[in-house]
Amino acid sequence: MKWWHYLLSVLVLVFLGIQFVPNDLPEVELQNPGDIMLTGMVNDEVAGLLKNSCYDCHSNESKYPWYSHIAPSSWLVTKDIREGREELNFSQWNSYDLMEQLGKLDDIIEEVSSGNMPMGIYTLMHSSAKLSDAQRELIVAWAEESMDKLVEEDEADFEENEN
Repeated sequence: MKWWHYLLSVLVLVFLGIQFVPNDLPEVELQNPGDIMLTGMVNDEVAGLLKNSCYDCHSNESKYPWYSHIAPSSWLVTKDIREGREELNFSQWNSYDLMEQLGKLDDIIEEVSSGNMPMGIYTLMHSSAKLSDAQRELIVAWAEESMDKLVEEDEADFEENEN
């Protein structure tokens, strides 16, 4: 047996062996009463972009493709979704206080306008999630307008409570 047959056999055994390493994909929840989509602050066009390009990692509504169940790619999917939800979870929008919401919107502006989001590794496997320059501008404009509205609403609430 040639050395490459031995190497291939070892690689196949390792690949099969790592399939038994436990990996708990983050739970999927489709009923999210605190979701940003239920706040009325997202128009239909932006909602479609967020759902298509952001929600797999930044919501409780992740959709797991076939490769997310096969190690070692399942480990990366799990890591990315856990980190994505920790950084921003659209499904838990209402649990953020005003300052957190403003910070999240500011992060969206930064990450989307710089091209860091959606991540390149994600769009490699999900080409429909790639954002055009016009789509990026639309999301950024929405986030900026949302920040302004949140601040205006907070100021109005403050003034109303003072009277």
